[in-house]
Amino acid sequence: MKTTEKIYRLLSENQDFLTGSFLSEELNLSRTSVWKAIKTLETQGLHFEKSKQLGYRLIEGDLLLPDEISRKVNIPVTLNEKSISTQTDAKQNMKNNPKCPHLYLANSQKEAKGRLDRPFYSSKTGGIYMSLHIKPNLPYEEMEPYTMMVASCLVKAISRLTGIQTEIKWVNDIYLGNKKIAGILTEAITSMETGLITDVIIGIGINFHIKDFPLELQEKAGSLFQEQPTISRNQLISEIWKLFFTVPLKDLLKIYKEKSLVLDKQVTFIENNQKISAKAIDITDQGYLIIENDRGEIKTLRSGEISLSSWTS
Repeated sequence: MKTTEKIYRLLSENQDFLTGSFLSEELNLSRTSVWKAIKTLETQGLHFEKSKQLGYRLIEGDLLLPDEISRKVNIPVTLNEKSISTQTDAKQNMKNNPKCPHLYLANSQKEAKGRLDRPFYSSKTGGIYMSLHIKPNLPYEEMEPYTMMVASCLVKAISRLTGIQTEIKWVNDIYLGNKKIAGILTEAITSMETGLITDVIIGIGINFHIKDFPLELQEKAGSLFQEQPTISRNQLISEIWKLFFTVPLKDLLKIYKEKSLVLDKQVTFIENNQKISAKAIDITDQGYLIIENDRGEIKTLRSGEISLSSWTS
């Protein structure tokens, strides 16, 4: 275990100050090593109250602990401190035939991207960025709706741990109020020889406790916590994937519909360069959106983007 992790664990488990002498003796480190570790933790978004007499007290922030998450979820977990993106991390490690499922984590991402290859804002601190690599080896028609499943696990985990109620905007975004706090990107890889989907990588970006949104995103993007978080990122990550691996599919589909932001509401979308308005009336088990226009005509949207008419009027 890294020195920073050891010091973080001690300070996070105590609400009171811990002196530098105590930390150095407890961990068999020099006072200089303790001081350097505190400085490193500060660069990773942790904030401490410091006193020459009393020592150090953790007042804000947490540290990702892949070993702890691995024990709770019972899958391998890898943390990359210099990640371009966790989707890229997963793809690059596919050649090594890692044990799957395998979860890849990052504190930040240099080139994060969302759907349609669009840039996705990644804060240096306060975010959760992760990708799960699984190997279904199934035909496309037998694939489970992973994006729906993960979205349901995310809102359920947040509710269970914090009591905060979030909603799902079809098909892959999580909202708190009218601001997006999380997005999901699912990518599949197909074998040319067998036609089977051999690998699936499910990426999630969560604005956990972010304060530094660019000006152009401040009206659109939100954070799960505006003030000091009541849980750690490690707790939320572990809970999401525990739900993913244990909750039956039928229950996750039910949660998805119950937490839908769009069902029974007017939505708009672009088709053939025209803006169309219709009512969202259902979501299929495959994740398709069923809409009805003002003439009573039913249409199925398999992909694409929609907006709530109440947000655009």
